[in-house]
Amino acid sequence: MDTFKAGDHVAVIDENLSGVVISVTVNELSVETEDGFTMQFSPKEVVKIDKNLRFSSVGGIQKQLDYKLEQELHKSRQPIPRKKEKLQAAVSFDLHIEKLAKNHKRMQTFEIMELQLETAKRHLEFAIKNKIPKIVLIHGVGEGVLKAELEYLYRRYSGISVTPADFRIYGQGATQIFISQKASLQ
Repeated sequence: MDTFKAGDHVAVIDENLSGVVISVTVNELSVETEDGFTMQFSPKEVVKIDKNLRFSSVGGIQKQLDYKLEQELHKSRQPIPRKKEKLQAAVSFDLHIEKLAKNHKRMQTFEIMELQLETAKRHLEFAIKNKIPKIVLIHGVGEGVLKAELEYLYRRYSGISVTPADFRIYGQGATQIFISQKASLQ
């Protein structure tokens, strides 16, 4: 098994993450990911990687990980089972009005939109305050009015990036929000 020190470039074996070791204890490594998040890992969960490949393509890192795993296999003579790719769901919030209000049929269109936007804002600010790195807002496809209003809302915050959420998990009507540790409220 590799020995680690601060400054080593590492990749997580069973996840698509890489970064730089910040600190080392006997049973734990603090790693700053390429997205700027600090995460804790056991030394068994990471491998050292060539620093020139750390932010290159996922394929380059994966080849290096496969090579390291193969070396470990020859040392221990015990096969390491390959894990299938997992679809990792983030914390998600459904903004469909049926999920937000029981008496939504009595509400006017502007009241519905106001409730949906206020709910989205509350969840986004909670995630920023609590350093939650990723959330998903499910807004639906519809005519795109709510999605457009949400995009306007996102521009009010620094330190967040927005992409369409994984359609295999959420379908087409969802947005994934990545929140950096430096994100701030309005």
